[in-house]
Amino acid sequence: MEKKYVSMKEVTDEDYKNFLKKHREVTIENVELRIGDNRKIEKINPEIFIPESTTVWSFPNRGDWATHNLNPKYRGNWAPQVPRNLILKYLPEPKKNDIVLDQMVGSGTTLIECKLLGINAIGIDINPDAVMVTRDRLNFSLPLKHQKSEQKTYIGDARNLNLIDPESISLIATHPPYASIISYSNERIEGDLSRMRKIDEFIEEIGKFASESFRILKPGRHCAVLMGDTRRHQHYIPITVRMMQAFLDVGFILREDIIKLQHNMKSTRERWRGSKYLFYKIAHEHLFVFRKPMKDEKISEFKESTKWW
Repeated sequence: MEKKYVSMKEVTDEDYKNFLKKHREVTIENVELRIGDNRKIEKINPEIFIPESTTVWSFPNRGDWATHNLNPKYRGNWAPQVPRNLILKYLPEPKKNDIVLDQMVGSGTTLIECKLLGINAIGIDINPDAVMVTRDRLNFSLPLKHQKSEQKTYIGDARNLNLIDPESISLIATHPPYASIISYSNERIEGDLSRMRKIDEFIEEIGKFASESFRILKPGRHCAVLMGDTRRHQHYIPITVRMMQAFLDVGFILREDIIKLQHNMKSTRERWRGSKYLFYKIAHEHLFVFRKPMKDEKISEFKESTKWW
């Protein structure tokens, strides 16, 4: 029987304000996150920002501008330097009809950056509480000189983007869960990828996520996906390699494979049994940047060069 995935449902500022009447915190992965506090933004943009120029990225100091400093306890969210680099690289001169999509928006890092850079964006998450965190983090004012833009949020599933038109998205920048390494929801949220322990099942669903991404992305535009690998029984499980192949299988071309170093991660801080280990602690992730081919583009050379799986 073919699986059915939840349809998108918009969450507006009005929905967020009504939510605040009964909630001042939400729980994500057993961590309580405050929402609704009065806040004054001290820094609108990073004091120093140098765009990345190589395929190895390292951000030991997580960005603290705008409302990013409210999310250090949200495990697994990416540093704001990641979406900022992607947006400035692949949408250097955004137009009014350009839209950035993060279909696993989490705590809203990508959408915060879009608001700061004046770019329209859509954020989706299967966990309603995560969407409320995103709406909360977007709740800040910008000086009048900043270009106005709109950031819409939805409860939904990355495998069913039913309210997004085909070939309407200018850039995808997203950070899926790494199978069951961090569970972002409880068992009541059916279909949550972060609760899938079986790697084969996880990769099968990632393929559907890749297919939907291909459908809604404009030809010639880019889809950036950050993911890491894991270990089981002290052996390396290359989730990222299989995820990359899933995107290639639906028609994407691989533009970049960026190694992102990890800092202050729980997995590298933990003290495993014994003073010496039979394995190395994983301290990197892969940021794959895929490109959707132009219509009638000859891509046989690209396909042959990545046909190794």
